[in-house]
Amino acid sequence: MKNILLYRLLLAWIVGVSLTLYGQATFAASKQEIDIKVDGALERFQEEVAGGAKFLEKASGVLVFPEVMKAGFGVGGEYGEGALRIGGKTVDYYSTASASIGFQFGAQLKTVILVFLDTDELQKFRDSSGWEAGVDGSVALIEFGAGKDINTVDIKDPIVGFIISNKGLMYNLTLEGSKMTRLNK
Repeated sequence: MKNILLYRLLLAWIVGVSLTLYGQATFAASKQEIDIKVDGALERFQEEVAGGAKFLEKASGVLVFPEVMKAGFGVGGEYGEGALRIGGKTVDYYSTASASIGFQFGAQLKTVILVFLDTDELQKFRDSSGWEAGVDGSVALIEFGAGKDINTVDIKDPIVGFIISNKGLMYNLTLEGSKMTRLNK
């Protein structure tokens, strides 16, 4: 029994590390696939967040990871690919990855949208070789009530994050520890 548990933990750790370190090569999507999924994620954001379209117009840039897969059993990892858009056009492609240890079991698919409201923060992000949320920049996850327009929320943070699951906008989550790296596409 103890050996089976150790085997499962080792297997989960290997999967988590593989997702984190090698996910780019293993799951690499084409530019066209990423752009189509980013379009869909932005449409969904604008449908689910009142005032979302107007809010995105204020952005210096928008980084969208339409499908971030998280899986784990004791040890977990997550990986996703996305695109940075400036002025509505894709300028670069990125991956996001992280690993975690703790009580966890199962898998989850989510959409992550980072809105850069400050041009300097956007430039720091673009100039980095690997940007980690919470270390290289602080991301404020926005919470607001149903029916409330995002444009009525007083946002002073330079980078704002949204996490959307199959059930809609998610609250009380963190992006800290997620590393974003430019893809060579």
